[in-house]
Amino acid sequence: MPPLNLGNQQPKIPTDADQAWRTTADRAAETILFFDFDGTLAPVADDPTKVQPAPKVLAAIEALAPVVRRIAIVSARPVEFLREHFGGLSGVDLYGLYGLEHSHSGGETVTEPAALPWVPTMAELADLARAELPPQALVEYKRLSVALHWRTAPQLADTVETWGRAQAERLGLRVQVGRMVLEVKPPVDRDKGMVIGELVQEAGGAWYFGDDVSDIKAFAALRARTAADPEFVGVCVAVANPETGAEVAEAADLTIDSPAALGDFLTEATHHLT
Repeated sequence: MPPLNLGNQQPKIPTDADQAWRTTADRAAETILFFDFDGTLAPVADDPTKVQPAPKVLAAIEALAPVVRRIAIVSARPVEFLREHFGGLSGVDLYGLYGLEHSHSGGETVTEPAALPWVPTMAELADLARAELPPQALVEYKRLSVALHWRTAPQLADTVETWGRAQAERLGLRVQVGRMVLEVKPPVDRDKGMVIGELVQEAGGAWYFGDDVSDIKAFAALRARTAADPEFVGVCVAVANPETGAEVAEAADLTIDSPAALGDFLTEATHHLT
C-alpha cells in the first residue's frame, strides 16, 4: 500500500493505509465512501463525452456498496451522465453539478430549486461561447453550467479563461477552475464541501477520493467533522495528475497514482471490508 502523504496536516487517521482500512472495517456500516468522477474514478480524456471508469472500479464499488453505509459519486457531471455509468449499481447515490442535482440509489433526479431559473442563461451562454471562442475550445453545456475546456488547445488557456470570467461577471454567475477547464455556474451556494458536510453529520467515518481543486473543499469538510468528533474517521485521498496534483495532494492524507491504480486500491479494500 502507498504511504500516507500527511504534508503539513496533523495526522487524523492511522499512519498506514492498511491500518486505515482496518479501522474503517470496525465501523464500515457507519462509513460513507465519496468519489469524484473525472480524474478519480475515470481518466481524463480529450473528449469528455467518451470518458469511461477505469478497469476494476465498477466491480469494486458494487462489492463495497452493501458493506458500507452508502457510496456517493460527487461530480461536476450532470446526474444523467453519471447514471449512464453507475445507474445499474444499487446503493449508489449520485450528486451532479457540484450538488445542484442528486439522485438517491437510482431514484429520480432532484434539482436545487434556486438553480432552475438559470437554465435559459446557461443555454444562451453555451451558444455565445460556441460563436465567440476559437473552434479549438470545447464548450460543454450541462443545463445548469457551462464548462469551457482547452485541453486539446493549451495555448488558448488565457483566452478561454479571460472570456469565461468576463461573461460570468456580466451575467452575475460564478466560476470554478479545474484541470484545463473553467466552469461557469449559477450563483447558488452549493459545492462539494457543502454536500459532504451535510452527509457526514450522522456518519461514523468517511473516505473522499478526488483529484482537482474543487475536491479540496470536500477534504475540508472531512477535516471539520473530525475536529468536531475525535471518534469520526475521515480519510482524504488524492489521485495524482500533472495539472493540479501537487495542490490536491498537499491537502490529502494519501495520494494514489492514477484512476487505474485507484481501481486496484478499491479492489484491495474489499478484502478489508468484506
